[in-house]
Amino acid sequence: MAKGYLAFVLHAHLPYVRHPEYDQFLEERWLFEAITETYIPLIKIFDRLQEERVTGKLTLSISPSLLAMLEDTLLMERYALHLSKLIELSERELARTQNEPHFHYLAGTYHNLFRETQAVFERCGGRLALVFKRLHAMGALELITTAATHGLLPLLSPQPKAVIAQIKTGLEYFQSVFDFRPAGLWLPECGYYPGLEEILGREGIRFFIMESHGIEHASTTPFYGVYAPLYTPCGVAAFGRDQGSAKQVWSAREGFPGHPDYREFYRDIGHDFELDYIHPYIADGVRVDTGIKYYRITGPTAWKEPYHPEVAKERAAQHAGEFLYQRVSHIEYLASTMEVAPIVVAPFDAELFGHWWFEGPKWLDFVIRKAAFDQDTLELITLSEYLDRHPVHQVGVPATSTWGHKGYFEGWLNGKTDWIYPLLYECAARMEKLAQRYRQKPKNPLIWRALNQALRELLLAQSSDWPFIINNETSTQYAIRRVKDHVARFFALAQMIEKETIDEEILIALESMDNLFPQADYQVFL
Repeated sequence: MAKGYLAFVLHAHLPYVRHPEYDQFLEERWLFEAITETYIPLIKIFDRLQEERVTGKLTLSISPSLLAMLEDTLLMERYALHLSKLIELSERELARTQNEPHFHYLAGTYHNLFRETQAVFERCGGRLALVFKRLHAMGALELITTAATHGLLPLLSPQPKAVIAQIKTGLEYFQSVFDFRPAGLWLPECGYYPGLEEILGREGIRFFIMESHGIEHASTTPFYGVYAPLYTPCGVAAFGRDQGSAKQVWSAREGFPGHPDYREFYRDIGHDFELDYIHPYIADGVRVDTGIKYYRITGPTAWKEPYHPEVAKERAAQHAGEFLYQRVSHIEYLASTMEVAPIVVAPFDAELFGHWWFEGPKWLDFVIRKAAFDQDTLELITLSEYLDRHPVHQVGVPATSTWGHKGYFEGWLNGKTDWIYPLLYECAARMEKLAQRYRQKPKNPLIWRALNQALRELLLAQSSDWPFIINNETSTQYAIRRVKDHVARFFALAQMIEKETIDEEILIALESMDNLFPQADYQVFL
């Protein structure tokens, strides 16, 4: 019998990016890259593990905003076109590299990868959500979710109904797609504040995941640190992140992903090749990653050696063994000091596996297999299953916290982003007044539609992704524009509603552009 447990929690999330007003849009590629490099590779691993009857479970959080994009017909049609272009590019690369044996081999590897990806996508009719639903039903993983548009809940808490709207809308959309209510909630950015658990409990949530110092600085000193959940007074369990496993996997400098044998993320033919050659496969003349990368990390300088997939695969197997050995040793020690079976919770952004760390899915596959066959100290488990087996734990109130730089909101609230939150508070206050005014569903269907669209615009403006992008200075102008656009759209709708004069043409345009959460209901603000 296992002495303890290891729980992987992968959080799949992207900001909602959909621009039907353009034939193609640069930032939509964020989704396309994640599907090709993370979501479908993970699906292939889960399917293969099930076919080979390898025991190994994990928890997968799929954000409602990502789910809405995966369910969007327009975006999936654009993804299918994107994938066909990648296959065409890889075929050109096969022809170009005929006299370069190793690069020809790499081009063939990418060609096969893209064809396999296309086969998976077509097999599920372009609906990846159905595949995840099947894997959940088979017990291969536990699906959970997060707030509707990943709003950073502690920074929205001055208006509790804004927090409720984020949680309730997200859960209802998740349920509309998967036909069940999730047991757990990934707190956006692991952002927690005391009292949040009461909202979660009312919505049927059993557990959430938070940063380690939120558990360590709880109102009650936790006997077992982050290696056992802490029940909040209302009965919702808080699981804390294990820093050791996180650092080993997450850190590009000290962790596995920075090893010289692994594929170099920042060398892509979209940037390396002549523009005339690569132009049909990039974003309207803007150089972007294609996903075809021929070099390995090598070292800290600009000089890179060619990538060797088999060597990288062997390195991933070695690193999986190292990771498991350390977790086994840790659990051996914890089990000798604890009266309850310890659990090591290892939460990560799902996009680390495959997109940022190309070998990440292979590494995860190796860890699951080694855990199943090479040891009997720990067992892979989902968080719900752990609570079912071990229902008695300490009670306390966790501390306000986030993950990220310094652990207290600085990555989202600082001198670059402090202009955002007064706008969000003003919109939420106005939304609450509109909901109070129309406590009964308005007889005019245009007003009812405008109220629901105003809620969508507010939720989109609240996304934690925009201040995060602005703070990191990546796609800064796009993120600024998104906040301002959604706020402006909200104000325009609010003004029309207050005057009870709805411009149907404008309303239809906004419903077409920002069409997520079809069942969104403004009365969530009551």
